[in-house]
Amino acid sequence: MIRILKLVVCAFVLCVTVSAQSLNGAGATFPNPIYQKWFTQYSSAHSGVQINYQSLGSGAGIRQLTAGTVDFGASDGPMTDEQLSQCKSKVLHIPTVLGAVVPAYNVQGVRQELKFTPEVLAGIFLGRINNWSDPAIAKVNPGVRFPNQPIVVVHRSDGSGTTYIFTDYLSKVSSEWNSSVGKGTSVKWPVGLGGKGNEGIAGTVRQIEGSIGYVELIYAVQNNINYGVVRNKSGNFVKATLESTTSAASAAAARMPADYRVSITNPDGKDAYPIASFTWLLVPQQSRDANKGRVLHDFLQWMLRDGQRQVSSLSYAPLPKEVVQKLQSTINTIH
Repeated sequence: MIRILKLVVCAFVLCVTVSAQSLNGAGATFPNPIYQKWFTQYSSAHSGVQINYQSLGSGAGIRQLTAGTVDFGASDGPMTDEQLSQCKSKVLHIPTVLGAVVPAYNVQGVRQELKFTPEVLAGIFLGRINNWSDPAIAKVNPGVRFPNQPIVVVHRSDGSGTTYIFTDYLSKVSSEWNSSVGKGTSVKWPVGLGGKGNEGIAGTVRQIEGSIGYVELIYAVQNNINYGVVRNKSGNFVKATLESTTSAASAAAARMPADYRVSITNPDGKDAYPIASFTWLLVPQQSRDANKGRVLHDFLQWMLRDGQRQVSSLSYAPLPKEVVQKLQSTINTIH
């Protein structure tokens, strides 16, 4: 009887040790709204578990993960081979949701939904098109009365996965952008003002007339900022929606690489929105603390099972079924 009691006590202590955990993460602002919702709900349903997340930008998340100051990171731009080699243990890229980056604008007297071609977007952010009355903008927006107003470009000042997505797109559609600026979480911007985080860009665009910036869709929606439709690879002007974002990922889902690092900007498909991306949690395959590894494993399974049902309410698109099925086995390697 005493031996049985000891076993019960030991099992109870083990359960408390495993469940009473505080995990810290940092990184992308792009998925922050859904991450905060997920982490709060998961913690509420699992007594003793607390998952804290700081929305600092993808660059900061990668740096903190590499330095070992957080238990997991998050990024909208996949880590490079060089960055992965600097980590103390193998890091897995776990896709969590799909999101769209939209051109958000504040133009005096213009309330219509504007259309943007790849050439116009590249021209604006290169500084070649610097006034809203430019004929190139008017040509694709017939009937809109544009003011003679200088364009104020707003871009990220911090290392940003949203920047990676946007510059990855521009590098594919503009040879000039590709050769002079390129893609990355941080680039040397030809023109513009810097804002920190998606929150910073959204706030700046709201305040400054004549401005244009790029933000994740939910930030434009929540801040009631006008955002435009973009001409895709098939020549169609497409609005960022759950359906058009999902369409952008459909081709990639079938050819998803083993490490999940894939770009889906400027995809094929007549209904595909052209500036979309997966976003990733960056998770050590083997945590320094085995109990934290178990919590991460359990959370990620919950994310695939329950979390995916919640993403649409915050303007994200859920993972394709093919990706969910593949992730099941990948997550089972985390410990």
